[in-house]
Amino acid sequence: MNFNSMPDNTRSRLHQLLQERIEYPERESEIDTLIHQTFDHNCAILVLDLSGFSRLTIRHGIIHFLTMVHRMSAIANPIVIHHQGRVIKQEADNLFAVFSEVPMAVDAAVDILKGFAAVNTGLPDEKDLHASIGIGYGTTLLIGDSDLYGSEMNLASKLGEDLAHRNEILLTEQAFQQLADASNQSWEQLSFSISGLELISYVLR
Repeated sequence: MNFNSMPDNTRSRLHQLLQERIEYPERESEIDTLIHQTFDHNCAILVLDLSGFSRLTIRHGIIHFLTMVHRMSAIANPIVIHHQGRVIKQEADNLFAVFSEVPMAVDAAVDILKGFAAVNTGLPDEKDLHASIGIGYGTTLLIGDSDLYGSEMNLASKLGEDLAHRNEILLTEQAFQQLADASNQSWEQLSFSISGLELISYVLR
């Protein structure tokens, strides 16, 4: 899937359409259709969150934090590209990427964690990289090269940032359904209750 093939899917175009939606409420349905036509993508969303960074930043300072984030990007970004994905944005110690299919996202997640583990063997403990990763799949508003919005994006963020343990990969229920053959991997179903939501997720063991 070519994520760059959509017509004028820029942030400025989205802001223009949202402003028109505010100014012309009678055209809401028409504008909503245009927004979906312009920005919608069915894709897998990978959300990576580095583990233990608040504690490490307090103990070792912001430059230590920034160096580790830089190392994370240097390892993760090429792996995302290798698995035909695209990094959409990076916020603090979080990385957000999209893929056309869930197996690509899962393979990238596995390789990223392996990459971190390999680098960690030559580093002192305070420089080790560990991450939790959430993966979702569904219709997502993809805003150029800068952002993405959608229910599965929110769920993947919730899994990666709040629910997954260190070095763990969690899939949303919808993402798991996109795995055509999970027989070569060991997945365990989990149930979560958070923020008033009952979530079914799957963890790679």
